[in-house]
Amino acid sequence: TVVYQIYPRSFKDTTGNGIGDLQGVIEKLDYLRELGIETIWFSPFFKSPQADHGYDITDFCDIAPEYGSMSDFDKLLKEMHNRDMKMVLDFVLNHTSIEHPWFKESASSRDNPKRDWYIWRVGKKPGGKKPPNNWKTMTGGSAWLYYDKSDQWVYFHFLPSMIDLNYRNPEVKKTMFNVMRFWSI
Repeated sequence: TVVYQIYPRSFKDTTGNGIGDLQGVIEKLDYLRELGIETIWFSPFFKSPQADHGYDITDFCDIAPEYGSMSDFDKLLKEMHNRDMKMVLDFVLNHTSIEHPWFKESASSRDNPKRDWYIWRVGKKPGGKKPPNNWKTMTGGSAWLYYDKSDQWVYFHFLPSMIDLNYRNPEVKKTMFNVMRFWSI
């Protein structure tokens, strides 16, 4: 199969706001099919503050409004299937945005039920103001972000605005499997 990646934000704008959208992809499906494209791999178009091109998700089960709506997605999927095209979603399972409601709950207190949805640790002594270990991010800096409110550190592998989920927590696994089922076609 011939795969073509689309970053919706820069593909085709149909609203005049300077941001590509799902309707823009729909309008170009015939052209893409004529080029021999059989599968479209979509960069993230979920709700996000856009700190990292949509990879910092705040809602795994909704479309960012600048790209359209769930009905636009449904139409896109239908139109792709009508042309015997397949869809691949670039789905971020590793982390959430620091703005995600789950993280906000987790960061609110050590006693919050969502606290263990992320990887929190006490810092090194004295005073715990140093990261708990020497783990590095993919860019080489410390993989820990300090939170004064709870006097703990939280783990991130990519950017400090994208905090890693704790897959040792069964609720995280269950929730993320449900999110994947939501998008299963």
